[in-house]
Amino acid sequence: MTGLREERLDSLREEARRTGAVSGAGVRAAGGPMPTGPADGDEGSRGYYGRPVVKPPVWTWEIPLYFFVGGLAGMAGVIALGATAVDLDSALEAAGSRGGMVRAAIWIATLGALVSAILLTMDLGRPARFLNMLRVFKPRSPMSMGAWVLTAFGGTASGAAILFWLIDRGALSGAVELVLFLAILATGVLGAGLATYTGVLIGATTIPAWFTHRRGLPLHFGVAGLGAAAGLLELLGFRLGALNAIGVLASVVETAFGAWLEIRRHGAADRALRRGAPGLLLRVSGLLAGPGSLCLRLLGWIPWAAAAFLAGALVSRYGWLAAGRASGLDPAATFAAQRR
Repeated sequence: MTGLREERLDSLREEARRTGAVSGAGVRAAGGPMPTGPADGDEGSRGYYGRPVVKPPVWTWEIPLYFFVGGLAGMAGVIALGATAVDLDSALEAAGSRGGMVRAAIWIATLGALVSAILLTMDLGRPARFLNMLRVFKPRSPMSMGAWVLTAFGGTASGAAILFWLIDRGALSGAVELVLFLAILATGVLGAGLATYTGVLIGATTIPAWFTHRRGLPLHFGVAGLGAAAGLLELLGFRLGALNAIGVLASVVETAFGAWLEIRRHGAADRALRRGAPGLLLRVSGLLAGPGSLCLRLLGWIPWAAAAFLAGALVSRYGWLAAGRASGLDPAATFAAQRR
């Protein structure tokens, strides 16, 4: 009898070593050292003794809004850099449409950085916690790098905005153009990082639905921010062909990303992206920012297309957070992700 028990224990240990879980009846002893995976036909409601294997995200509404505002602000800086690099003289002329658009983009970046810092501080609880994040510099930590990028981005964007304000009033001229271009250059480079690091941040977690799509999330977040920034500038009255082209490109990429999510499924690991409220939010956001916005642009309804993309980008952030919560509470998703 003892020999049979030892053989059974050996087989269970081997199964746990290979799969990270133990299946079958009679192996859910209270306080036992081995987690149980979902049995055949089980939807995963029972996992590590009926408890979630990983801790779901505890972020509240401020963080998805921070992702949206930060992405929009960052890519507004990228648009300003692109327009300035193409024609610096036109960008400096306040009377021209290009110059007005660059100024508006810089002010969007500046105000967006301020709002992002406020939202992040609200989530942390008090300003001292945000300042404490700046006491250390960890290049391999997306959260640490994000705090530094946001701070630096806010500084360069506000500096460029002040320079524009002084130039328009005749207080500065001459060599200040070089300083202004360098400020816009730094704003654009840092803005690209601000818009994409949030995708890296959630992809680096143990949440199955996020981790399984970690390679595509930075691109998705960055393109969503780019299309949102272009859309906001269009709603402010800047009807430039370049902005429309950016809007079309962003909608095409978002359409392709939505199709990729549907095609490249990971079974239980990312099923939260297609079920319940998270799945509904992500599908609605994908429709608004992808084919919906694209069709409206092709019909020439630019303001409606811009508004649809902005709404889709915002809803998408809340959809990904909701999917992360559902996925973190799903033990089967964690076990499935571990086997990949």
